Amino acid sequence: MKAFISRYLSTHSETSEQHKDTALITHYYKAKHDEVFRAVEEMFPSPSEIKAVSRERGELTITYKGKRRAFVVATIIMVRPFRTAVDFSVTTDSGGPVDFGYSRNLIVQFYEQLDRQFTAVDPG
Repeated sequence: MKAFISRYLSTHSETSEQHKDTALITHYYKAKHDEVFRAVEEMFPSPSEIKAVSRERGELTITYKGKRRAFVVATIIMVRPFRTAVDFSVTTDSGGPVDFGYSRNLIVQFYEQLDRQFTAVDPG
């Protein structure tokens, strides 16, 4: 029941190393940090707006303007040469206390885009 509530009756979703929802587990890619960072930047064309970029910290903050508005934080970290981890945190601006899974589905879409561009690898 708690998983249902956190999935659909919230306005926030984020990924982590050991998430209970397998779709929200951190993804690792066999690619250079700069390549993945650039690809994530390019995932947010106008009307979305990149608010802040910190290459040193591997973070992007974005005001996402799609079907609904959302605030997205993307974290891109090189854990080893040619092994880059990507995490997302999405908070929707739905005007209400729930987004009915929109923030979770947005993360899944972001990962699907990256999966098409890069080879996914195990975290180990």
